Amino acid sequence: MSGRKPTFLLLQTLTSTMALNLEQIRATAERVAASHGLDVVEIEFQGGSKHRILRAFIEKNAAQRARLAEEAKVGGAEAALPSGVEIDQLAGITHEDCQAFSQDFGTVLDVEELIPGAEYTLEVSSPGLDRKLYGESDYRRFAGSLVKLQTFEPVAGNRHWQGRLTEVKEHALGLDISAVRQKGKNKKNPASETIEIEFANIEKANLVPEI
Repeated sequence: MSGRKPTFLLLQTLTSTMALNLEQIRATAERVAASHGLDVVEIEFQGGSKHRILRAFIEKNAAQRARLAEEAKVGGAEAALPSGVEIDQLAGITHEDCQAFSQDFGTVLDVEELIPGAEYTLEVSSPGLDRKLYGESDYRRFAGSLVKLQTFEPVAGNRHWQGRLTEVKEHALGLDISAVRQKGKNKKNPASETIEIEFANIEKANLVPEI
């Protein structure tokens, strides 16, 4: 799954015969997810006629994540989190969430015949700790986290960057690249070295797990 490590994974084989409309499939997934207190992070469709996979990555919605965060504070669960991660940033997905969503989503896909051809596999999972980031709302949510990103056009002669997301402005983000360099030999007297990258220039971005 492109290097991702989902927390939970549920597979289901289904059939349908109509033309594929990925936007309609995502809209359907979002409608089903909302009924379960979930959000859809990403929808992917891959493979050929004989081995096709529809992947849905889901997480608890903001209200459910906030509730989990409050429960964790009371129960002291925050101490077990990876470095630099707050509990309300996590997906909070259980196997039961994946199963319930998969059953309802798969039923709608089958009834409305939203997938072309014959058999395909539906995979439902959490986005994982190395999740993709989409747009300003995700960058604000995960401010303070380590990220790696690739730009369309070079910035300071480089298209590949990794560092700590330190600032999110209206049209750009600030990345402290010294956060990565300090893992090497020069750890004394660390100094912040921030580079600014515009949202429109970001081709793809992922969190970097800190465990």
